[in-house]
Amino acid sequence: MKKIISTVLAAMLLLTVFAMPSIAADRLVEVRIDGERLNFSPTTRLIGDTTYVPIYKFCTMMGVTEKSFDDATKTATIKCRGIEIVAQKGEKYVILNGRYIYTGLENVIIDSTMFVPVRPLARAFGAEVIWHAEDYSVDVYDNGEMIESGETFYNADDLLWLARIIYAESNTEPLEGKIAVGNVVLNRVASDEFPNNIHDVIFDKKYGTQFTPVDNGTIYNDPNEECIMAAKICLEGYTLSNEIIYFIDAVHASNMWVVNNREFEFKINNHDFYR
Repeated sequence: MKKIISTVLAAMLLLTVFAMPSIAADRLVEVRIDGERLNFSPTTRLIGDTTYVPIYKFCTMMGVTEKSFDDATKTATIKCRGIEIVAQKGEKYVILNGRYIYTGLENVIIDSTMFVPVRPLARAFGAEVIWHAEDYSVDVYDNGEMIESGETFYNADDLLWLARIIYAESNTEPLEGKIAVGNVVLNRVASDEFPNNIHDVIFDKKYGTQFTPVDNGTIYNDPNEECIMAAKICLEGYTLSNEIIYFIDAVHASNMWVVNNREFEFKINNHDFYR
């Protein structure tokens, strides 16, 4: 069971690795969908080392049926082939049929047009993306599919408990810090050292209480929207590290076993993460 979970998480992680090979920033890129060039102004381009496409124009070629833009929140919403796609300026994710696909790269507006990384957008349609380094071009092959909705993809119990522990442990942390806490839980699920489901990992007391919120009761508090979002991102397979299985607030911790016995991986705000 644990090997299956590990394999699934690894496969999902591969689907959410969006960076192209390191090359010159802000260079124009030719993008083709089933051989037809995405030829609009403003055009597709590299931002940093990632190919960005204008979201409306891309979806138009995929068969867009409805689109809108909320100027107050700078949010683009598109309905295309039964898929709802939402992208907000400055956020590092896109929402596909209620599923949160994290890119770690901000959605941007250029010349009044919303641009997003091509790979997560293509994922909405189950499309294959191939990068050609020799001529700075991208081919997108539309498989005519539709991403499964969040309502059926996310297991309700897994989402609830993962969001609760993220909220209880990292409500005041940035989004990446919340994601990292969720990664710790899921990495434990995948490890032979811990129970094989989210609920049991959280409530594991084999070597004493693993998470303070279990003892103080805050594990039962209702999570806020960002913590639910972080849980969904984790359940999509996005991870900052598949090695971390411990974290600690070293300033306030009373037990320093983790610091003395585990290998430090990275720090996000108030939490240090260990493998």
